[in-house]
Amino acid sequence: MDSYLIQMNGNSDVHVHRNGNSPSLRKVKGRKPRWAVRASEMSKKTFNPIRAIVDTMKVEPNPNKPMISLSLGDPTVFGNLPTDDEVTQAVKEALDSGNYNGYAPSVGYQSCRQVVAAYYSCPEAPLEAQDVILTSGCSQAIELALAVLANPGQNILVPRPGFSLYKTLALSMGIEVKFYNLLPEKAWEIDLKHLESLVDEKTACLIVNNPSNPCGSVFSKSHLQKILAVASRQCVPILADEIYGDMVFAECKYEPIATLSTNVPILSCGGLAKRWLVPGWRMGWILVNDRRDIFGKEIRDGLVSLSQRILGPCTIVQGALEHIIHRTPPEFYHNTLSFLKSNADLCYAALSAVSGLQPIQPSGAMYLMVSEALMCHFQSIAVCSVCAGSCCPCFEYPNFFRVVLTVPEELMVEACSRIQEFCERHYQGSEGAQDLECDK
Repeated sequence: MDSYLIQMNGNSDVHVHRNGNSPSLRKVKGRKPRWAVRASEMSKKTFNPIRAIVDTMKVEPNPNKPMISLSLGDPTVFGNLPTDDEVTQAVKEALDSGNYNGYAPSVGYQSCRQVVAAYYSCPEAPLEAQDVILTSGCSQAIELALAVLANPGQNILVPRPGFSLYKTLALSMGIEVKFYNLLPEKAWEIDLKHLESLVDEKTACLIVNNPSNPCGSVFSKSHLQKILAVASRQCVPILADEIYGDMVFAECKYEPIATLSTNVPILSCGGLAKRWLVPGWRMGWILVNDRRDIFGKEIRDGLVSLSQRILGPCTIVQGALEHIIHRTPPEFYHNTLSFLKSNADLCYAALSAVSGLQPIQPSGAMYLMVSEALMCHFQSIAVCSVCAGSCCPCFEYPNFFRVVLTVPEELMVEACSRIQEFCERHYQGSEGAQDLECDK
């Protein structure tokens, strides 16, 4: 009689005895199986404060005042900012062609990468198809850029106030976040001395967001050059979040930071979401700008490997990309910016007249930041930083709140009126404000 010992899942041993054609099994005493399913450490470290507030917010409705949401940077919420017909038609044609129903290369179709490269390439920052990685939205572009540049235990430099996703992604990867200050009194320029003081031997990259979410600020050419000088001195690469690139008002000029760099390597992240008003289409990209070949082959290969985790962005939208980029009429961009500028001016003027509030004039993107002396709760208004200051960690900046400027004009007027009404009812000046308890 032959005997075989088989290990089963580490729980128990089984002896198999052969007796002719009738094997018999005898279970050996072992550990009693039990369920022990737990969430991963990565999931426990992942927290997006904006989504946590917006997705779970429960505000008791006022029957006489419908909710006006000023919280989420989605220009499609109210339906007043549709994308252009050419953009929609491009996707219809790509779908009807039947050519984009299968897998694409994980970094995107070569022809689509070439389209993006040609669109953004210029003598100061030349690009080829191999310099472009297509991603599932700009958020994935930022995730891949962080993942390829930083290891657990290293740190990244992040603007304050700034987009909360940087911290969300970094902490989930075991990467430390160091916040550098933006200066509201200087139209949200970077405090360059503070920035440079944070750099150490574990600093993996510097994130520069321009135009800014949440500030609506646009850096000048000279300020960008000063940022590059810090990065050059400290040998720190830049992750440039430029999803709002070219979304600047008439008095400003947008300068892609890579066009000003001769030696600092830059991963520039962008996409269709904001400028083309289609955030749900999830089409983004990383542009590898590395004129001195500091990144070398390793960073490029790393981006390719990381992109293979989800096999690239939507193929239908890729199929429409050339049409979208080349056939969207200039007046579409102009009309969008005219609307945002008008709302920005309206909101700035209205809130400037409110005691206790000090808005800061934006120069682009789709946001306006407001400093508040007393603003802990809004009636029938949802603002990202509903409980302002230390009560809300969304932008890491106390005593300010962000207003999204994409709502229809009549609702912006109404929202500002409600804010003014609240402040007039409760604001008591610098002395009385200290004694007033805000509703939680």
